[in-house]
Order: sequence, then structure tokens, then C-alpha cells
Amino acid sequence: MNKVEGYQELHAVATEWRRFLHRNPELDYRLYKTAQFVIERLASFGINHIETGVAETGIVALIQGQGGDGPTIGLRADMDALPIHEASNKPWESETPGLMHGCGHDGHTAMLLGAAKYLAATRNFRGSVALIFQPAEEDGRGAERMVREGIMDRYNINQVFGMHNSPGMEIGSFGICDGPILASLDEFDLVVKGKGGHAAKPNEAVDPVVIAGQIIVGTQTIVSRKLNPLDSLVVSFTKLNAAQAYNIIPNHVEIGGTVRTFSSDLRDFAEQQMLQTARGLARAFGGDVDLDYRRLEPVTFNHTKETHLAIEAAAGVVGSASVNGKMRPRMGSEDFAYMLEARPGALIYIGNGATAALHNPAYDFNDEALQYGIGYWVSLVERVLAA
Repeated sequence: MNKVEGYQELHAVATEWRRFLHRNPELDYRLYKTAQFVIERLASFGINHIETGVAETGIVALIQGQGGDGPTIGLRADMDALPIHEASNKPWESETPGLMHGCGHDGHTAMLLGAAKYLAATRNFRGSVALIFQPAEEDGRGAERMVREGIMDRYNINQVFGMHNSPGMEIGSFGICDGPILASLDEFDLVVKGKGGHAAKPNEAVDPVVIAGQIIVGTQTIVSRKLNPLDSLVVSFTKLNAAQAYNIIPNHVEIGGTVRTFSSDLRDFAEQQMLQTARGLARAFGGDVDLDYRRLEPVTFNHTKETHLAIEAAAGVVGSASVNGKMRPRMGSEDFAYMLEARPGALIYIGNGATAALHNPAYDFNDEALQYGIGYWVSLVERVLAA
């Protein structure tokens, strides 16, 4: 059993790393200082095989075990921050106005670095571990690009695992489920076309603002009246752009939002129904619509065997009572889904305690979680690649 007490020394240095990364947030693929920091740490651990420049600023480092030949498993941490002005009031608050680590990727990176330091020193496993430090998770493209650039084949990765922090879950606890754990993410833009005019003479116009309102309300019947109640689908309108003057009925209105589900078939269903419903409502009022529907992240799907391995590894650190193996799926999305499409694997959640929510200006990764995350990675490697 890889008891968490064995990682207390690493906890101190990982806290220093995490707080440095938190003070120096960077966005999307522009992770120049972050990547250099990670590369320097990995080299200092005696890791010789470090590939840089994957998906611009991504890194893959390989640690070979002393137990002989065996498979290779991938461990992934995301590194990018968010364009949010921080309001955590911590001593290690972001030093870059308008940018912050509001999703805990600084903690994810520090935990994988801690595990890398431990595994490089002990190498108590057979086969190899591929450490995947990924850029651009927040824009949903980094994982897909790393896969497209061939890391799974180049390193002969057999299984891949990810970890994300969860505010509201107790420190020292883990949560995971078999099958879909996070939803797919699609974005859409609808242009509602009418006929502009003066606000005092609406009878001479075809008001796209009124039509847009009908569409926003009417498309909710896709979920409430056209979908099996046991299925999950969320349609959210988050954007609306109309005229900028009080006395103008515009020619068109732009509305947009997201669609989330746990089923690929429901993505097709949602797109078809959205166009059909919006067009029907618009034409009933004398207008029309154009729909731009974009598929982004797929469903994050945990594979059965790898989910069980993740549960065993987490239980080895904190005990089975602190591991929820039947966590309810969440409607958020994760581009780690692309890696799980390329190879079998699993994403697990680690407790971040009673902190502010993700993507909140007051959020901060809880450093007390670091030793548990490091322990999980080590436990997973030593179980999957038992020497």
C-alpha cells in the first residue's frame, strides 16, 4: 500500500513548484516559461528522454523501469491557465494581470512532476512511463493535437490516465466512474434573419429579436418533449447580439451557446432538432435562420479495466472508503477525451476541499491535495507495471 505519508517530503517541494506556476500563468499554446520550468525539473531528476515542442509547447518524457521489458502507460497533466483576473488574495497570486490558474492546472503539473521525481529515483516497475505535459486544454485542442502528432504511436503507449481536481470533494478523496464521466461539448451560432425597421412601427418589420426569444424558449422543448427523460442533454444559450440602439428593430440577431450530452447519437439528434425547431419558429414569424453547429470535445469515456485499475491505485493511497468508484458523471467536458479515444484509459477526480469553484476568480488549487495526487500516480504505475 502506497501510504500518503511516504510523499510528505515531495509535498513540500511540489508546493513550491505549484506556487511558482501559479504566479506565472500562461495561456493555450504559449506556455514558454511553464514548459521551460517543467523541462528543467525533469532533467534534474535524471530523466534523459525528454521530447519538447509537441503541439508547440507540450512535453513527453519517458522513464524506463528497472523491472525489464513491459508496456508503456501514459500519465497526462494539463498546463495552461485562463484569461481571468484573479481575486484569491493569496501570497502566490498571479503576477500577470488578467491571467490566472483558475482550473488547477498548476496543481496537476506539480503532482505529475512530483511523481516523476519519485519514479525516476525508484524505477520500481517494468516497462515505461510516458509523462505527458499538455498545452491548450482550455481551448479544447491541445490533447487532440498531441494525439494527431503521433505521441501514442511514437511511444507505444498502451493505456493513458488523467487526473483533475474537484472543489467540494474532501482532501484525500477520489471519485471516478466507468463509462461516460464527462459530456461532449458542441458550440453553435444561430443567425436569426428578419426585416429591420423603426421600433415605433413593428408591423412594418419582421422582428428577429422576438423570433430569437421564441427560439431560445422553444428549443428547450427538444429536451423536455422530444428526448427520452432517462437521457441527458443540456442546451444552453449564452450569447445574444442585436441592435445597439433603443429605437431600431435590426435585420438580424445573433444567438449562440453550447450543447452537452453523454451520447454521440444525441449530438446528431440535437443538431438536427435545433435546426428544425429554430427554422420552423422563424418561418412562422416570416423570418429564417442560419445554423453553424460545431463539434468540439467528444464524450470523456472511462474504459472498464482502466477504471478498476485507477480505483485500486487510489485505494492503495487513501483506503477504499475514500474512493467513490460510482461517482455521478458531470456535464462539463475535457479534451482528455481525445486521448481516451486513441487508447484505453481513465480520468479520475481528486478532492480539492472546500475551495471556490473552478473558473472562479477566487479559486486556488489546494496544496494539501498534492501529496495525494503524487501518491496516486506512483501507486498506479507500480500496480499497472508491477515488476
